[in-house]
Amino acid sequence: MKIHLFLVDDHQVVRTGLKMLLANEDDVQIVGEAGTAREALEAVGKVNPDVVLMDIGLPDMSGIEATQKIKSAYPNMAVVALTIHEDEEYFFRMLDAGASGYVPKRAAPEELLTAIRSAAKGEVYLYPSMAKLLVKDYLAQEHSIDGASSLDGLTDREQEVLKYLVEGENNDEIASVLVISPKTVARHRENIMHKLNLHSRAELVRYAIRKGIIKA
Repeated sequence: MKIHLFLVDDHQVVRTGLKMLLANEDDVQIVGEAGTAREALEAVGKVNPDVVLMDIGLPDMSGIEATQKIKSAYPNMAVVALTIHEDEEYFFRMLDAGASGYVPKRAAPEELLTAIRSAAKGEVYLYPSMAKLLVKDYLAQEHSIDGASSLDGLTDREQEVLKYLVEGENNDEIASVLVISPKTVARHRENIMHKLNLHSRAELVRYAIRKGIIKA
């Protein structure tokens, strides 16, 4: 099944380049494009893409605000930021707005494709070399005594499972590391989501960042 992708960037040359880049990908189909946030907000409701590739620096409204509006109106629609901005302020604001990925425009095409495919599956993709620095800086500012030690009633084992989940490990991989069965991992995962009232890996990642579980 193809991933329906919508492009949002105010530069025609960027959109054209993206269409050329993605033209040969069998699992990706571009279903629309827009040069402004308002054009995008009007169009996505009509074409219903799986993933919106969102620039942050738009002329009429920031990509952050546009992402908030899209996620509010269409919670199951994933948004991936593709931007020149690589500082932590934009990064975390996009995550808080509901973005499922963040990729700098200097990234290799393979990185962008991974982000699109991950978002389409309901996962989060953070550009590796940047995310490590941003998470480290963020934790230095936001980490508190209560943050890492009070994990909303999670058991020690659930905290271990949570750490591996937000790092992208699947049930089989976590089971191998912790020497437990994949079914036990799945049960822990269900308990974690229930206790934290979370519903996706994107929400898990944001929770883990806030609590200092992800370590740089």
